[in-house]
Order: sequence, then structure tokens, then C-alpha cells
Amino acid sequence: MDTTFNTLKLIHLGIDAQRENVVFMRKDCHICKSEGFEALNRVLVTVNGNSKIATLYIITDGILQAGEAGLSESAWKDLNAKKGDEISFSHVQPVTSMSSIRAKMYGRQLNNENLQNIIKDIVKGEYSNIEIAAFITACAGDNLNIEEIIGLTKAMVVSGQRLSWNKKIVVDKHCVGGLPGNRTTPIVVAIVAAYGLTIPKTSSRAITSPAGTADSLETMTTIDLSIKQIQKIVEQENGCFVWGGSIKLSPADDILIRVERALDVDGEGQMIASVLSKKIAAGSTHVVIDIPIGKTAKVRTEEDAEKLKYYFNVVGKAMGIKVNVLFTDGSQPIGRGIGPTLEAMDVLSVLRNEENAPQDLKNKSLLIAASIIDLVDEKNGLQSAQEILSSGKAYEKFLAICKAQGGFREPEFAVFKEDVTAEKSGVVIEIDNRKLAKIAKLAGAPHDSKAGLLLKTPLNTKVEKGDILYTIYSETNGELKYSVDYMKSEKDIILIQ
Repeated sequence: MDTTFNTLKLIHLGIDAQRENVVFMRKDCHICKSEGFEALNRVLVTVNGNSKIATLYIITDGILQAGEAGLSESAWKDLNAKKGDEISFSHVQPVTSMSSIRAKMYGRQLNNENLQNIIKDIVKGEYSNIEIAAFITACAGDNLNIEEIIGLTKAMVVSGQRLSWNKKIVVDKHCVGGLPGNRTTPIVVAIVAAYGLTIPKTSSRAITSPAGTADSLETMTTIDLSIKQIQKIVEQENGCFVWGGSIKLSPADDILIRVERALDVDGEGQMIASVLSKKIAAGSTHVVIDIPIGKTAKVRTEEDAEKLKYYFNVVGKAMGIKVNVLFTDGSQPIGRGIGPTLEAMDVLSVLRNEENAPQDLKNKSLLIAASIIDLVDEKNGLQSAQEILSSGKAYEKFLAICKAQGGFREPEFAVFKEDVTAEKSGVVIEIDNRKLAKIAKLAGAPHDSKAGLLLKTPLNTKVEKGDILYTIYSETNGELKYSVDYMKSEKDIILIQ
């Protein structure tokens, strides 16, 4: 069929739109006029037989000549496009599953079929960011009941690949987040793997925090691995540190996380489905969930924590895995570093048994590792975990896993920094986790891995006027100034009495 009337020539614009597929066309383009395309329309674009749905951006002048079109970097890569290729266009049929989302907005319950169709269409790329945001918003807060959460978990599991192991027991852990620092995962994995249990740890990047586990681990080793590489490493070392997005485990979750990050939203129902779908897809049979509780943590009251605990246990049972939920202190950051590199430094300090290692991070990591051991063996897990850490076996295992994944890198401080000092003498009685996290993000974290802040005065610390409370680090002077300006505009980030 002759489609030359419906084609344009591709040029490479080099526009980064994150993971959003975007097509750029001129306002006076004959195809735009004939087809009635308008800005932000969803358009089916085809290059060399490869098709994707993309959002249309209209160019009024400048970067495109007559007969030309452009693509965002992600669409260019997904379509395997080359400069000079022909690109053709057609209308996109309405996404049928959107009707379920609209019904949810008006209070209707979503059944398993509704949820599977929504997740399938999201993974296929048939939803725009706006439509994904509509789904996230419709499900946010307390808008998903337990049946819907189970259905969403199942839908997310079947949307991608699943790992399988020739083992009856495969363990994992997860923290619901909302607490700066708290980088227990690398320590826990090292201890548990050294103990002899299988723990193929897949982790996410930050959603609303200055660093996710994957962001911190990436400062020390390679985390973008294939399934074959993971299987080989876990067979050799009992554990791994992997970014879950690299292996398409619950791929819908990675798409949802991208939009959740932009919305600064992490709804509890979707969070539970996100966590457990990835654990199940990774082949886990036993999972420990850490829920920090605190005034400025994600979970603020024990009542909210009990509700999450109930949901995790019920959904876990429905999905055939054993879950143990821990309530931990969320009143202040865990460790001293906030930001990928600074949190990695805390991890290494604990693993190396350094004298000045943050004891709160050490103790919490031991608690979680012990809980995993007890969940499986019902022995004195704490004693075993302490012996493995203090003997250096955990650090040896950590380095062995890093080496198997491509090598170990020593994290380094950012060039630019500014000390924040106490304006009066007294005792630190309260720390605002959210504001500290925002300072770290404004300094550049997590996209700049060395950015963040180093807390020097945890709760109950006695300080004198002029003592350093924390140090802000940034990779650029502009971002450092921006974060400092925000810090100066806020009162009682660290409350001294």
C-alpha cells in the first residue's frame, strides 16, 4: 500500500522527555492539517515497521523544516530510528480500559479483569502520562479495597517476567520508605547471603526520596544486569544488588513509579501491590517489611502502620508468600548520609566495622537481617547476624557480590558543600525528615549521585551555638545555593531546645 502521502523524514532533535514517547511535527504540516492532529493528541507512529503510540507536540517555528518530523530520545531509541528514516502516522483507537478508570473515579470497584486490562495497556504504551496520572490519582489514598489491591498485585506480576529458583526458600526485605537515609538493604543482603540464604535483591530508584536503594548501590557497583547474569551471581554468591527496572520484573510498576515521582504521590494500595508484585516476580517466598513510624515519616501513626501490616499480610497470603512486618522508629533519619553517595558511605562504614559507623543504621540492619533468619529458621537470628557482621564476613560477601556484578567503586564526596550551624545552644529534640529530604533533593539528589546532606546531630545531641548541624553537598554551585536558600526560608528543620 502506498503510504508516501502520510510520511515525513526524521531528523534527530536530541530532546530528552524522560520515558515519554513524543513526536514533533510542524503546525503547518499537511498531515497535521489533513488528519486533524492537535497538540497533545496520541498518535500511532511507525518507523521501519516498528510502531509506538506517542504524544504529539506542535512546533510553530524553527527546528523543523517542511516535510520533517522529530522524536524524543526515548521514542527514537524504542523505534530504532535513524536520521533520514521515513515516519508515518495514523490515529489511535480509544483505549477501552480507560472506561474502568473513569468508573473508578466515581466510586466503582475494579475487578481483576479491569485491573489486568489497565496494567496490560499501560505496559503496551497505550496510556499517556496524563492517563497514567488519572489511574494513580483514582487509586490514591484509601481508594483501593483489599480485593482491588490483590487484583492489582496479580495484574502487575503477570505483566512481566518472573524469576524461578531451584530453592524452596527465597528471602527478601523491603522498607516502605519515607525516611531519609535508612540504607539497610546492602548490609542486610550481605549478612543474609553470608548466612547461606538466597536473597536475589531487586531494588527501585527513588520515587519521592533523595535516594532509592538502587541509586545508592549504583555509586558502588553495576546494578543494570540481565536475568542470566542475576541467576549466575545468585548461584555463586547467594545474593545480588539489582535495579528491578533493568529486568522487566513487574514492568508496569516502573512506569507507574515514573509518574508517581512527578506527582509526589505514593498511594498505599499501589505501594503494597508494587512491593509484593516485585517480590513475587523475583521468586521470593519469605519477605520482611519495614514500616518506619514517625511524625514526618511516610507512615505517621501506629494506627496507619497496623492497617498497612494487615494489608501486607492478607495480600501476601493471597499471593502465596510469608510476610513479617516490623514497626521501626521513623522519628529521624537512619544513618548520617542523605543522598546516593552519602548513604553508600554509611553502608561501607557499617560493613567495615568502623569505630564511628552510624550505630542506628547498624542496629536496624541487624534487626532486619535477624528477622529474615528467624522467619526461615526460627533460631537466634540476632546472634548469627551480629557474628557475621562483626567477623567481617558480611563485608567480604558484599565485595564478592560487587565483584561478580562488575566490580566495586569507592564513593567520593561532591566538590561543593556548605555547613549549616546551630543558631543557639541546647539539645536536638526534633528533626523534620521531609524538609531535610527536600534540601537534599534541591541540592541535586538523586539525579546527581554525590548530592545530598550529611547529618551530624541526631536526636538528643547536645550542641553549642555555631556547631555544625549538617553539611549540604552538591555537584554544582547553583544547586547548592538553591538548596541553601530553601533551608534559610524554613524554620525548625532541626529543633533545638
